[in-house]
Amino acid sequence: MSAVLSSAQPRAASRPQALSRAGQLFLAVFIIVVYEGAVRKWVSSAASLPLVGLRDLCAAALILYAWKRGYLRQHMKITAAMFAWSLLVFGWGLLQLAGGESSPIIFIIGLRFWLLYTWFAIAAAASMNEADYRAALLTAAWMMILMAPLAVLQHYSPPGARINAQLDSDDEEGIFVAVVGVVRTTGTFSFTSGYATFMALVAPVVFGLLSARKPRTRHYLFATVVFIAFLTGALVSGSRTAVISSGTMFMAYLLGRLLFSRMQQKPAAAVGVIMALLLVGIFAIFFRDAIDVTQTRFEQASEAEDFWSRVQIILVGEPHVFDTVNWLGGGVGFGSNLANFVRTGSSGYFALAESEGGRILLEGGLLGFFYVGLKLIVIAIGLFKSFRLSMKTHSPFPVLVWLIAALAIMTWPSSGQLTAHGLLGIIFAFALLLFRFPRLELFPGRASKSKT
Repeated sequence: MSAVLSSAQPRAASRPQALSRAGQLFLAVFIIVVYEGAVRKWVSSAASLPLVGLRDLCAAALILYAWKRGYLRQHMKITAAMFAWSLLVFGWGLLQLAGGESSPIIFIIGLRFWLLYTWFAIAAAASMNEADYRAALLTAAWMMILMAPLAVLQHYSPPGARINAQLDSDDEEGIFVAVVGVVRTTGTFSFTSGYATFMALVAPVVFGLLSARKPRTRHYLFATVVFIAFLTGALVSGSRTAVISSGTMFMAYLLGRLLFSRMQQKPAAAVGVIMALLLVGIFAIFFRDAIDVTQTRFEQASEAEDFWSRVQIILVGEPHVFDTVNWLGGGVGFGSNLANFVRTGSSGYFALAESEGGRILLEGGLLGFFYVGLKLIVIAIGLFKSFRLSMKTHSPFPVLVWLIAALAIMTWPSSGQLTAHGLLGIIFAFALLLFRFPRLELFPGRASKSKT
């Protein structure tokens, strides 16, 4: 992992960087994955597959760019490891084909879900420069600013309103509600899970802006506006996942701000923590009705299911998984919604399992167990290195990014859901880029002195 993230050659501090081709392709993928749902909902439902195909082409172009320009060859350890993993997945998929557990089209879909956006993240981390990384993080912040008013409008609109309905739906069928008459907001995404995943992705960016050095007053205002937008988006979400992940990240930020700051900066850090808590308190009063809706949602859900059993399913898998898994697996990619659409014409449910871990095990068999083990190793290394980096840079940002990356790697339905798969590639790239640019200035007063 560290091989991808080592710094390359220094550049002149007086010459600001422009966006590279890698940065442009990365932003194209990021923008498409966040807004393709809006096009599908409100413009044309037939645009879904073309947009997914377009962002896949952009992701593949970034990988090709990183390879042709030599960025991947500069980091041969992780490139060789990823190449070996790709060969293993490819060979196992061929074995599943020979065993009658898959089909050629499902096999191709499986290669996409198991490999493409991991390669995308590694290629982005190897080839993007500091300006690219900063632009991507600030793009996430602007997305949050734009998403919040939309979420508020959806929350206070009736379920059947145009802002909450799908283009090809004439009634409230398929619209998820927190309580009767109040929707679970989707933002620009087709489903509530996409919005909750997006909120988790932007959380470390929001708190990174709050803890960043701010040379000018407008930087303080921007960071505050982003935090308010994030807070608003979480309060009106009506989603247990969004509320829990946002609240947990906020507490981690408060603790990290006090823990990692320099001794002489701890009073200022304490003031920042108090101000953040006051702002949360003010908005909690302002959005009291939204909080009541969320509280009711939690109470209703606790009556229908056991909370800790739900957590266990998310982290480990459904009970039936270990009873039905076989050594060969059901075919890589078989449990994805794209494969389900190809087979049945419907993408409204996952064929094998709802949980990420369960789906991987049932798709891959022994390879699935190996895949889960690899994920745990990557998470352990990333969290360890990010903690050391936070101690070194006196910033909670590295730990916050890797906390979300760990959550994403283990729990986001990335092996089955198109949006979650794309967003995992984005957050994993952010997490890897941390180690290349450990002292990135989000608000540089002048040309950054960091290395590329």
